[in-house]
Amino acid sequence: MEKNELIAWESKCIQEEPPGCTSACPLHVDARLFLKEVRKGGWDAAYKVLSKTMPFPGILGRICDHPCEAKCKRGQAGGPIAIGALEKICVERHAGKRRVQPLPRKSQRIAVIGGGLAGVTAALDLLKKGFTISVFVAENRLGGFLWDLPEELLPREVISEELSVFETLMADIRLGTALDKALFDQVCEEYDAVILDRDSVRGIDISMKLDDHGLIAIDPATGATEKEGLFAGGGTRFRGAFSPVLETLEGRKPALSVERLMQKVGLGFGRENEGPCESRLFTSLEGIDPLPRVVPVDAVQGYTEEEALTEAQRCIQCECMECVKKCLFMERFKAYPKKYAREIFNNERILLGAAHQYNVFTNSCSACGLCETICPNDFSMADMCLEARRTMLKQKIMPSSFHEFALDDMAFSNGEPFDLCRHEPGKTESSWLYFPSCQLCGSAPGEVLSSYRYLREKLDGGVGVLLRCCGAPAFWAGRDDLFGEALDGIRASWTEMGKPRIVTACPTCLNIFREHLPETTPVSLWEVMLEAGIPEGLNGAMKSTVSVVDPCATRHDPVGQKSVRKLLHLLNIEVEELPLSGEMPECCGYGGLMYNGNPTLARDVVEHRKAASENDYLAYCAMCRDNFAFAGKRVSHLIEHLFPVADGTDPAARNWISWSDRRANRVRVKEMVLSDLGEKKEQQMREYEKMALTIPPEVRKKIDAQRILEEDIRKVIFEAETSGRKMKSRESGSYMAYLQPANVTFWVEYIPAGDGFSVLNAYCHRMKIVGIDK
Repeated sequence: MEKNELIAWESKCIQEEPPGCTSACPLHVDARLFLKEVRKGGWDAAYKVLSKTMPFPGILGRICDHPCEAKCKRGQAGGPIAIGALEKICVERHAGKRRVQPLPRKSQRIAVIGGGLAGVTAALDLLKKGFTISVFVAENRLGGFLWDLPEELLPREVISEELSVFETLMADIRLGTALDKALFDQVCEEYDAVILDRDSVRGIDISMKLDDHGLIAIDPATGATEKEGLFAGGGTRFRGAFSPVLETLEGRKPALSVERLMQKVGLGFGRENEGPCESRLFTSLEGIDPLPRVVPVDAVQGYTEEEALTEAQRCIQCECMECVKKCLFMERFKAYPKKYAREIFNNERILLGAAHQYNVFTNSCSACGLCETICPNDFSMADMCLEARRTMLKQKIMPSSFHEFALDDMAFSNGEPFDLCRHEPGKTESSWLYFPSCQLCGSAPGEVLSSYRYLREKLDGGVGVLLRCCGAPAFWAGRDDLFGEALDGIRASWTEMGKPRIVTACPTCLNIFREHLPETTPVSLWEVMLEAGIPEGLNGAMKSTVSVVDPCATRHDPVGQKSVRKLLHLLNIEVEELPLSGEMPECCGYGGLMYNGNPTLARDVVEHRKAASENDYLAYCAMCRDNFAFAGKRVSHLIEHLFPVADGTDPAARNWISWSDRRANRVRVKEMVLSDLGEKKEQQMREYEKMALTIPPEVRKKIDAQRILEEDIRKVIFEAETSGRKMKSRESGSYMAYLQPANVTFWVEYIPAGDGFSVLNAYCHRMKIVGIDK
């Protein structure tokens, strides 16, 4: 990831954007943090929040016109938070002087003419930056119109106390100075830069261009005047309703411009959001109950401490986090997309993938696309993580353990045991090409054959069949080379068949074809069946209610989703929708190879999804069905209802499918298709396949979760029995043996059982065993 790419990714995530209250504030006071401290009773901490951006919190906290409240999100659910009133009680409770720590003194001398709110703000900002400041004031005290405000609103001792900071910082304050053109010319000559408080110098003729309000004309973004080195601000009370915070901002803007001038950098660069601006932060009010504003018992004195705490509790602490709320993957790693983008960038640049946590994180995304659908700015963690995987492969730092099993399984499906492409029996041309998918063949072989026979009966022009894997595992693994090979194999077979239209029963395959092989004009089996009509005799009595599990691959396929529901209606199956369906389904833990990269998270994901409803689930993705079944959820596949078994077995009661059984079922599908074609071939069994083997259900489930195939276990035992390389337990009499065929070492504990063997346990690891004679 390049730096510009990181910036682009970061800009999409709005979690760190300020809330509406902060954006609306001319000074960008962090009202959210302020209220967070108040609700905890942390008044001192709350005061520190105000003093971070308010130059004179004791003054502004009492007289602020609180434009933040107009943008408060709580205003849409009971009324805005009384931020102004809470600021007032906060500053009233504060005792003692505010500590100000200026930077080391600089050599540049800056003059401020006028001591109103804008002038003293500019002077204080520059003093804290280390500049030498002289303030020229016509009156005998700083503060200007502040002294004209009512005593009950702004006590005189507060003004004096707040402005005493200039004594602390040893500013050069020149009171009782005649503010005329002579002084103006002298100051401009002697100082490196000058700032005018327009409120204080209005009406004085200094031969400067004026605006429509009789104020010195300025650039509103920087406070610059027509004269180089001369800046100005303030005077808001002459341009409409007076705003103390806007007046303060108009002192802060020229101060920043002076600092930039002294640093010889551009005055206007990056200041687009200085002052009031629109917030990009999205905050959902889902689940937020309307709660009215707390009204103080004493309207004159304002909130008591108890009332203030209660009012602060109404703050909803605005944030986005919409994707994190819905995605267990992002929730588990305790951050949000912008932080994840930084982590990927930093790990690619600095750690070079050496951090185990980074490897696990990058390979835990299911690439389901839910985050992109939810995000107001379409942030796709899938795209970012998949690109990070490709980068890890290029840098040769991708651990093979993350995707090896899935890629081996894909190679099996695209190899001799399963790969098959044939025209319909008795035909030499095909208008259609059935691509049932490797996973559906592995899960429901009988139903696959029945659906193929159905298509041959219903569709004209001949229906061929193609048994392969679409290459999705390689795509998710970032293996563009293997993905390209898989697509090339499908394209070649499709071309050889005369370029028929592909019909598939797998939503992932359908997505792959639509995006990468659009020339095949793919269509789902469910759409074809809806048009051609369901098999006769299926529209029986009303069955129990089911909840449809939309696969994440159908997120952008509303036509396909509707087809499934229409078929269920024809089958007299009632549907109760899940909370996240349609364009919002979660992954089942298979997508993106999550089950390989982070098996624990994948199990938690399916556990989370299965808890969404007590109903039986109905899936139309083979892996969704099998993953829910593995988790103990009653679930069936749509194809089981369209092509039910003759004995009337409840499809939702069907057990989970092991990875070993999947491979065996794929081989079985190929054999059945060849049998229909009259090409049945006798399979030659290897010696280790002839061995009688018993694996108890609990052991089978355990080894399947570790991606240990029955074939691996057979090879270990066969090698141990033929070579004698095994260890015997003196206590139990069981044997322990291992085999290291490639990258993985398999260990099996077993005992003889009749004419074969019974497996007690098995596990695997990637450590190489050395030092033992073969």
